[in-house]
Amino acid sequence: MTERRIEVADAVAVELAGEHDSVLRALEDRLGLSISLRGNRVILEGEDARVDAAAGVIEELTGMVRTGRELGPGAVEALASAVESNQSVSAMLDDVIWRHRQRVVTPRTAGQKHYVDAIRNNTITFGIGPAGTGKTYLAVALATAALTRREVGRIILTRPAVEAGERLGFLPGDLAAKVDPYLRPLFDALHDMLDADRVETLVARGQIEIAPLAFMRGRTLNDSFIILDEAQNTTAEQMDRGWS
Repeated sequence: MTERRIEVADAVAVELAGEHDSVLRALEDRLGLSISLRGNRVILEGEDARVDAAAGVIEELTGMVRTGRELGPGAVEALASAVESNQSVSAMLDDVIWRHRQRVVTPRTAGQKHYVDAIRNNTITFGIGPAGTGKTYLAVALATAALTRREVGRIILTRPAVEAGERLGFLPGDLAAKVDPYLRPLFDALHDMLDADRVETLVARGQIEIAPLAFMRGRTLNDSFIILDEAQNTTAEQMDRGWS
């Protein structure tokens, strides 16, 4: 066990505590060590490696406070992930993918930063991870940014329509109504990036197309940013013959 004491400015100590010590508790849970704050002195107790990681995070958090950034459990997660991965924290948090009104989309973990960079630097990127890790959301943000900068001519959002007990043909409504539930997660992410009327305009112009994978076969999609969501549900035949 190692104990380390770190002196911080009064303003930093206030921000580190957060409401009901929420920031310190989040840091404890994330890094697995004991942290206490006495005045403007932070006391770290735990294994050597974890104390070193926590000291690095506190140093980065101190820099964030000095530049006027707000702290919170989410910031702690992002910083801890970056420090553990030996990645530049500022490069991660300052990488603004998309900005819309009060919403700013940036990578929040080292894994998300690697994912974003991979999409930017490669023609094809496979994103693998559990639900809620930002695979679809970040991809849609990057696609929206690319379309706005006119780096691509259109966005194609597609996913396999995997039925759950009911066949599409027996569902009520026209084709759009039948497939809408399967595509709703893509619409949700898109509406976070753009106003609803803007989305409708781009869809009407064909600059944004959202369709089941079954309708993609045989198409040539030039100058497009293509997102294949839930690709694990595709068949080998769909992946082999569906694109050109």
